[in-house]
Amino acid sequence: MQKRNSNKGPKNSKPGNFKSKGGSKPFKAKAPGTKPTYSRPPLPKAPPKPELVNESGEIRLNKFLAHAGISSRREADNLIKSGLVEINGKIITEMGYKVKPEDEVKFSGELIRAEKKVYLVLNKPKGFITTTDDPKARKTVMELVSGAGKQRFYPVGRLDRKTSGVLMFTNDGDLAKKLTHPSHGARKIYEVSLDKALTAQDLKKIAVGLTLEDGLIEVDDIQYIESKSKNNVGLVIHSGRNRIVRRIFESLDYEVTKLDRVFFAGITKKNLNRGQWRYLNEKEVSYLQMK
Repeated sequence: MQKRNSNKGPKNSKPGNFKSKGGSKPFKAKAPGTKPTYSRPPLPKAPPKPELVNESGEIRLNKFLAHAGISSRREADNLIKSGLVEINGKIITEMGYKVKPEDEVKFSGELIRAEKKVYLVLNKPKGFITTTDDPKARKTVMELVSGAGKQRFYPVGRLDRKTSGVLMFTNDGDLAKKLTHPSHGARKIYEVSLDKALTAQDLKKIAVGLTLEDGLIEVDDIQYIESKSKNNVGLVIHSGRNRIVRRIFESLDYEVTKLDRVFFAGITKKNLNRGQWRYLNEKEVSYLQMK
């Protein structure tokens, strides 16, 4: 993923139009002969498969713990150093220790097994909160993906209750942390509907950058959506701040009436109806791991 220069404004801040393909594809420029401003990043032709185990089936202990959903690999190193991991009745504190398929591994006295990695994408409908459990008994996104298997997996980042669109799930703690960490900033594309037409002046303000209560926020691009009224815009952004898209428009006295995420870190909701999900394929998983 190409890193943005935080000292410069967005490359394409001039107002224009974007096409909307039913929310399944990123926006495309209207001007004749213009190449798509934000087409999906090309996937590698022959992505290497992540090397998780060697030919004998052995796997590094920190990876084993990460695969079991205990922690990320980095956090697993600290757990190992603390003497909390036991293999075949012996406490292991060696970082590079490799677990054999027949080994019995315990963490804090409890037997654990490495879980198969799960990666899936949901086209989230409105009305569901992004959490694994809710004390108020509201509908959660976990209900929509309950048929994805017995492995434990979690949402990658959040979409608020009123927001729909692309939401990923995985039990790969390292990948989830990378995609949500501020230093990486996974690219996101939203279709935004407002309670009134967005003026060209306000569009330019957003494109140049706004200062909110938690600091400056820069977007990668914002443009009107072709064939729709000026109440509808496409927004490309890397920031993962809480409710950032809604707060951008609220700061200029607009109300977001509909918010749909159509793209996240190279993954779209193409061919998924609201509430439907699918597993990511090997090429998509490899692409995400290489970002």
